[in-house]
Amino acid sequence: MTTARTAAPDVSIVVPIYNEVENLPDLVERIAQAMAAQPLSFELLAVDDGSKDGSADRLRELAATRPWLRPVFLARNYGQSSALQAGFDRVRGRYVVTLDADLQNEPGDIPLLLQRLESDPGVDMVSGWRKDRQDAELSRKLPSRIANKLISNATGVHLHDYGCALKAYRRPIIDRIRLYGELHRFIPSLAKEAGARITEVPVRHHARTRGVSKYGIDRTFRVILDLILMVFLMRYRQRPLHAFGGLGLWMAAPGALILTWLLVQKLMGEDIGGRPLLMAGMMLVLIGAQFIAAGLIGELLTRIYHEAGGAPQFHAQEYVVEDESKQPAAIDLQAQAATQKIA
Repeated sequence: MTTARTAAPDVSIVVPIYNEVENLPDLVERIAQAMAAQPLSFELLAVDDGSKDGSADRLRELAATRPWLRPVFLARNYGQSSALQAGFDRVRGRYVVTLDADLQNEPGDIPLLLQRLESDPGVDMVSGWRKDRQDAELSRKLPSRIANKLISNATGVHLHDYGCALKAYRRPIIDRIRLYGELHRFIPSLAKEAGARITEVPVRHHARTRGVSKYGIDRTFRVILDLILMVFLMRYRQRPLHAFGGLGLWMAAPGALILTWLLVQKLMGEDIGGRPLLMAGMMLVLIGAQFIAAGLIGELLTRIYHEAGGAPQFHAQEYVVEDESKQPAAIDLQAQAATQKIA
């Protein structure tokens, strides 16, 4: 089923594209076939991330005869997170689906994810699980397994496959998250922070037949650094003093004990001026004080950020009874308090 660009569709499909000109015709056609097999209307936001192989021109050709195809062209190659966010900023559907353009994800599985969202109101995000991966290279399989285990344990969001791009979301979850740097790998963790209830379903996976993979073993080190950032954001974003101040206290406390002991030694007539322990105690106290100061500055910045209209501290949805006759009458709290006093 297709939809005119002027009509708001039910589903927005976001696909980041970088040098995938050979795969684009099949990708667009297979997405169209998959969506035709189910009743929801859709749009395809194909975000070209500064491709140099003619992908942008091919997208223009394909969009000329497909009103549901909405190409988005980034000025240069910004990375997958920026490409996804560019698509998220433009979605109009009540459901959002993401997948890669290399056709290793199976577009025919999109209705499976949408059906789960439609049938289960308790689920906000459905993540694909490439249970039978077709990657031949051990250099991709082994780091992926290690990363999945590490990320699951560190963030508390236990998934078999963080790297699967095929995911489906309810629109409010997408509206609540922002992607920076290379945080696209941690969308489930960001979604959990935004209040999403997440489930995982097995999906098909195919070996790449055209184009060149953009991933290598070097990204493992970047994942570790990004994971440290995610753990910090999830645990200490709204209380940085607990992170920096806690570390500062752990360093300053033994330093203070060392200096106290040396002071006692000094009062007893001992010469402590040339002892390395004196330098160690002073360094621990100074470094600990700096960490505590950094935590205090972080607390001030957090409050300034939220009070100036930055990201909300929490997400909430108020329950409203549709039938006004069933709503309880408003209670006059002042009158109630006066009655209690008289009694």
